[in-house]
Amino acid sequence: MDEGRATTGADTGTPTPRSRRERPAKPALTRAGIVGAAMRIMREEGLRKVTMRRLAKELDTGPASLYVYVSNTAELHSAILDELLGELEPPAGDGPWDERLIGLLGSYTTLLFAHPSLAGFALVSRPSGPHSLALLEQLLALLDEGGVPPAQAAWGVDVLLQQATAVAAEQSARDQDIDAHDDWNAMTRAVREAPAATHPHVHALGSTLHSGAPHERLTWNFRTLINGILHTPTPESPIRAPGPGTGPRDH
Repeated sequence: MDEGRATTGADTGTPTPRSRRERPAKPALTRAGIVGAAMRIMREEGLRKVTMRRLAKELDTGPASLYVYVSNTAELHSAILDELLGELEPPAGDGPWDERLIGLLGSYTTLLFAHPSLAGFALVSRPSGPHSLALLEQLLALLDEGGVPPAQAAWGVDVLLQQATAVAAEQSARDQDIDAHDDWNAMTRAVREAPAATHPHVHALGSTLHSGAPHERLTWNFRTLINGILHTPTPESPIRAPGPGTGPRDH
């Protein structure tokens, strides 16, 4: 018998299974490897399939081994979101600060649109990894460049991220609701047909209430919030009038 070939049973001629020692060694588990495998599962099967049990099967290990690196499924999903945030392009260094801020927030919203299963998760849980901190730093730096007082920037950045995340989560929920289109049509019809005698303001603005392209409305939302953050002091902030050129551009 040639050396290195599997042995055969004397009576059956079937190959004898190789011992565990002869099998190729599995790659050592690392947090980066675990997150990478989780992202592959999410892209191929969706976020709901990213569980500790499914991930252990993917990595050919036991679920207990994964808890050394991630404490639970929520932390795993948070790590996936943080990894995706690393794909965001930093805003260009030229152009008005508020336009670059809106562009960065728009990119974040688009990222969640591309991964709708993460949008709802992001609404209730914020990642704390390096890419999340990098995004937070970029947003705060742009608010500082625009002359937003520190306390207002600290509170305002949370409002901006909530707005972006809520828009993506709402759209994700609509996309998954088979009745969403019919509900939208019923609502817009009710607004258009509101009687002037009982609902004069709704009647007058019926055609405007739902006007504008989605990206136009989202940009307006961000601009409205930025103006409010710039001009609304927090309880801990002294009232400070913005200097020349510090406010967002009027449109």
